[in-house]
Amino acid sequence: MVSNSAKEFVILGVTQDGRTFRPSDWAERLAGVMSQFRPGGAIPGSHLSYSPWCIPTTMGRDKCVVVQHELRDHDVMAWDFVMNFAKDNNLQVSAPKDQK
Repeated sequence: MVSNSAKEFVILGVTQDGRTFRPSDWAERLAGVMSQFRPGGAIPGSHLSYSPWCIPTTMGRDKCVVVQHELRDHDVMAWDFVMNFAKDNNLQVSAPKDQK
């Protein structure tokens, strides 16, 4: 699903069969849940900003979340949560174009 050599991967808000994933704010919700996983660990107020390891963004017209492999080194369970979210919701996952 994701190359071990890639430094980051993208969870695209499009299902394997090409449908747009809903709800429309799914990327912000996922990144919000992951906000406590950051270099140095959670600190007071860290829930008010996204983790540098899990950033919501857009690619074209599609919502997506860019996930850094450093998350796996920091917390394997958090990594598994993100990977299983993509798998459970049948979302497309790939390395950014500049890493392929």
